[in-house]
Amino acid sequence: MWQRIQTVFLVITAIALVISLVQPIWLSTDNIGSALTPFYYVHGDTFLYMPYSITAIIGIASITVTVMEIKRYDNRMLQIKLGALNSVLLAGMMICAVWFANKVAEQNPGNFKYGWGLYMIFVAVISNWLAIRFIRRDERLVRDSDRLR
Repeated sequence: MWQRIQTVFLVITAIALVISLVQPIWLSTDNIGSALTPFYYVHGDTFLYMPYSITAIIGIASITVTVMEIKRYDNRMLQIKLGALNSVLLAGMMICAVWFANKVAEQNPGNFKYGWGLYMIFVAVISNWLAIRFIRRDERLVRDSDRLR
């Protein structure tokens, strides 16, 4: 299992998603103390969970699909299908994170920066795409070798 490069990329996807869940997506650099994480938005002493927690829900679903995809290394076609599902979930998580970060940035004019949580989602998308690419390459290689027999 670990000798296959797609497993390494899937583990990178899972690690990047875990990091994106615990790191902030958006941070205010003013003295207000505002921050947006995948689970909530905090502004001073006020915590708002909905609709911001949708990002975390999609992220947890994506981590679950990634782990299932790693465990199904013996069935490449199912891995490709799970990878496609994971791509849809990652795209949804990325859209939610960017949408909410821009929405919060509009509400709080001033100095802000995007956190590691946003960038790790992009790392997860790229590594998931590479994993699917290598899974398809292995499937083509196996089919070509079966045809030669």
